[in-house]
Amino acid sequence: MNRFANSAETPDFDAPQILRRTRRRRTIGIAAVAAALIAAGGGTALATSVASNSGSSTPAATGTVVKNDDATTLLYVFGDGTTTRLPLAGLSLDMAKPVLEKTQTKLGTVTKKAVKGCKPTSVLEVTPHAPKTIKPGDTVDFTICVG
Repeated sequence: MNRFANSAETPDFDAPQILRRTRRRRTIGIAAVAAALIAAGGGTALATSVASNSGSSTPAATGTVVKNDDATTLLYVFGDGTTTRLPLAGLSLDMAKPVLEKTQTKLGTVTKKAVKGCKPTSVLEVTPHAPKTIKPGDTVDFTICVG
């Protein structure tokens, strides 16, 4: 019996490869769910679910129709000339500031406006908004709701 003790090969586990595969699967799964939500029109629901962690259940702005060229969409121009839309509707000013940091734009004047039924500090308007474009170094003015 002792002659068989060392004859079997030990299994070889590649732990870094298993970890990479797990992370890749998790990332693909998250991306697939996000893409499905956006394709199904739930992109706004995804954005507001992240924004609603502040504890308030009041909608951002009631009675307004959100379009692609509305007053809350920034149109950012990359260095190669391509553009992307950055919708800020329903976001609070604190959640919109990281967008400014990533686009390397500056926060300009913040104007407060009283609109009935809106979530306090939610973005009502940005200037300049789509179809005008912004680039790094530009200043963006905000109009936010005070309740």
